[in-house]
Order: sequence, then C-alpha cells, then structure tokens
Amino acid sequence: MLFAQLTDLHIGFEKNNPDELNFRRVAAAIDYVKGLALPPDRLFLTGDLTDNGDRQSYERLRDLIADCAFPVHLCTGNHDDRAAMREVFPHLPMQDGFVQYVIDEPGVRIIVLDTLDPGHHGGAFCHRRAAWLKARLAEVPGLPILIVLHHPPIETGIPWMTAHPTEPWVVMLDKAIGDRPNVTMITGHIHRSITTQWHGRMLAVAPSTAPQVALEMAPIDPACPDERPMIVAEHPGVALHLWNGEGFVTHHAQVGAPDVLARFDRRLQPLVQALAEEHEIAEPGAAAA
Repeated sequence: MLFAQLTDLHIGFEKNNPDELNFRRVAAAIDYVKGLALPPDRLFLTGDLTDNGDRQSYERLRDLIADCAFPVHLCTGNHDDRAAMREVFPHLPMQDGFVQYVIDEPGVRIIVLDTLDPGHHGGAFCHRRAAWLKARLAEVPGLPILIVLHHPPIETGIPWMTAHPTEPWVVMLDKAIGDRPNVTMITGHIHRSITTQWHGRMLAVAPSTAPQVALEMAPIDPACPDERPMIVAEHPGVALHLWNGEGFVTHHAQVGAPDVLARFDRRLQPLVQALAEEHEIAEPGAAAA
C-alpha cells in the first residue's frame, strides 16, 4: 500500500486573492500525487489546511480534491478551525469534539489525532484525547500502528519551530502510546523534511506545500532581530509512505520538473538487470532474456 501526505497548505494566506501563491503550490502538489505512476491508496492532508480557518478556503480545498480517485483524509493543525472544517466537510469524523478517527488496513491500523489548541501555535493533547488514543491502541494488541498528526512532539533543532520534551502535551502523548512496539508517526507543522526516532518510534515530518521554514539551527534571541532567513521558497513538498507488510518506507519529494540526467534505456538495462538478479526479484527467465 502507498499513502501520500501533503501538509501545511495554508490556503487563504493572501485573502481575496484567488490566484495566491499557496493555492497554486498545493494545486501543483495534488496534481503531482494524482499523476503518480503508482497511484496512492490514500492521501493524508496533515493540518494547517487553511491559514485563517475560514470557510471559503476550506471550500477551495474541497473543490481541489473533489476529483481525486483515492480517499483524502483531513487532519487539524493550529491554523485550522474544527467548526468551519465540519461545515464544508460534513462527513469528517469527530470524537468528543476532536477530529480523531481510525482507518483499518490489512496488517496495520491508522490513527488520526487532533493536536489543535485554538489560539496557540504549539500542539495540545489532553486527557480526553489521550484516553481515546489508548482505547484505540488496546483494541488491536500487537498490530503495527501509523499515527497521523500535525504537531511533531520533538526538538527539531530549529529554535523557533520546536517542542520541548517536558511540554505537558508531549508527555501526555508519550504516555498514551506507552511502550507499544512498531509505531510509526507522520506529522507536519515544521515546513521542512525531518526524520528521527522519538522514544523508539519512527517519526517523519513531511515538507510543506506552502513555502518552507529556512534550515537555520543557530540560537535565536526573540529580542534581537538578526536578519536571518526565516521563510524560503523551495519547491512544494510531498511525502510518500510505502507499507511493505512489516513497516513503512518514507520518501520525500519535491514538486516540479527536475532535469532528467538518465533514463531506463538500453544503456542502463544491464545495471537494472544486475540489481534485480542480486536482490532475487527478477521474474523467472528474466535473467536469460
């Protein structure tokens, strides 16, 4: 199975501009996903779908994904508004007022979490959300789990875009998951591609479709602007998560036409054949063909 992920769309950043940069970038990213030679089984949009949580921006998103040939699943971010999302997406699953739900696939359970704390930039995870998560984990003991959420509960190294390990919501989320084996987490929020381990759990942060946060890891003094780059216009990002039956293999890609330096032609055919033979995946008779 292949799951695609787009995050941090921020539609509506330029109010009343139907041709805004963010919308054009996410439209290009969705076209990229729809054009994949191996179509994804699902697409996850992991929060900050809009910049202001307004109904008009959610309607633009709804129209943008209407013709996708695969299911599209929404997740809340700190720029989102649950009520406006539900107005435009009336079938959006909610539990106890939070956008949290389960998707079961053969061999793996997917759990979408809600880390929105209205009025705050950082994440939140309360006792009610934690109790719901623990109950969903207990239903499938031993089954691999994919947790989908907006905020990564990690120190990123980018000082103005990070979570401290002692923040209450981080501690609450960690305790709710517990020592459950084979947990993979995919997130957004940072506007950069990051891969790490969080308490033994594989965690991948997808790059944003909106412009990215600059990769600057030097300490920052909020009282002293130092003219460092903050937001940069790298190409929109896409994450692809391949489930191989045992775990997830994650790829991060950029949207846009790269220069093609080599193609699978007769010159590269010997290399491809040799690699196939080495890994014993060639079909019978292929080596002799």
